[in-house]
Amino acid sequence: MGRLTPYVPGEQPSNPDVIKLNTNENPYGPSPASLAAIRAETSDSLRLYPDPNATALKSALADFHAISPSQVFVGNGSDEVLAHIFQGLLKHDEPILFPDITYSFYPVYCGLYDVAYATIPLTPNLEIRLDDYTPTNGGIIIANPNAPTGQALKPSAIETLLERNTDSVVVIDEAYIAFGGESSVGLIDRFDNLLVVQTLSKSHALAGLRIGFALGHPSLIAALERIKNSFNSFPLDRLAIVGAIAALNDRDYFDSIRQKIIATRERLVGELERLDFRVVPSATNFLFVSHRDNAAGAIAEALRARSIIVRHFDHERTVNYLRITIGSDDEVDALLTALKNIQV
Repeated sequence: MGRLTPYVPGEQPSNPDVIKLNTNENPYGPSPASLAAIRAETSDSLRLYPDPNATALKSALADFHAISPSQVFVGNGSDEVLAHIFQGLLKHDEPILFPDITYSFYPVYCGLYDVAYATIPLTPNLEIRLDDYTPTNGGIIIANPNAPTGQALKPSAIETLLERNTDSVVVIDEAYIAFGGESSVGLIDRFDNLLVVQTLSKSHALAGLRIGFALGHPSLIAALERIKNSFNSFPLDRLAIVGAIAALNDRDYFDSIRQKIIATRERLVGELERLDFRVVPSATNFLFVSHRDNAAGAIAEALRARSIIVRHFDHERTVNYLRITIGSDDEVDALLTALKNIQV
């Protein structure tokens, strides 16, 4: 275990006056209906265990995605769902494949569960080129849109990958799909080796409740249920279940806040480009940017001195990039003012 290199989450500062643009949290808060449902459930019922199968939540997710409850698996955040997938479905003789720049929990899970893997380089423009995912493999996992780069693939490209890769599980991690990408959920009835993983953390502003889920063929879902029930029969508590159901049912609120984030993102793109930043095309609630003249680390430190935190990934191919969460309009205005004042 001493050889493990754990995942490093984004900083959670204790100072409430800091503008946090480093962890891709939704700036608008949960649906009022979700908060009301949580308050109503905060009662004597908390002495009772929750439904271990989260049946009502699975039904709500199935309705939201127009699929069957038998095609839904739920867990304590998408990280736990991914952990079960790595442990139970991706450990084979052949290595699994994923991009060299992607969600940094993937190699952590490989180390934890002794899963062999190989990374496929992104293009010089930081794009995933699925034509490169041709080697024999024990599975493929793609974040779509990719993190931390933000670029998205079309479902047609995923479909081509699935047609070519029929002998192993393909996992599409859609943590940021609500902000401009196109989901691959419509492909799960055609491909029994496809798992689509999502979360309510960003899209529905419920990061504090930890609600993740996988959508796929019933046989894959049943396998995940066996793993879950060998690990923790009650991954979702009563408050999380009712809060999630209410959030899923409040589609008007969901559409409203994601459209606000998309609009703010597009405004920020234009403003950053005027400040000589290169902005990677994004279908997420964050931007991946580099400055034409100034080092990303120096910019991050200058912003921190002004109580604004962004994410700097200090690795070889990302050392000149910052990942900036799309905050509220006021937070974005403060960011732009700070960037102008430090004369980047």
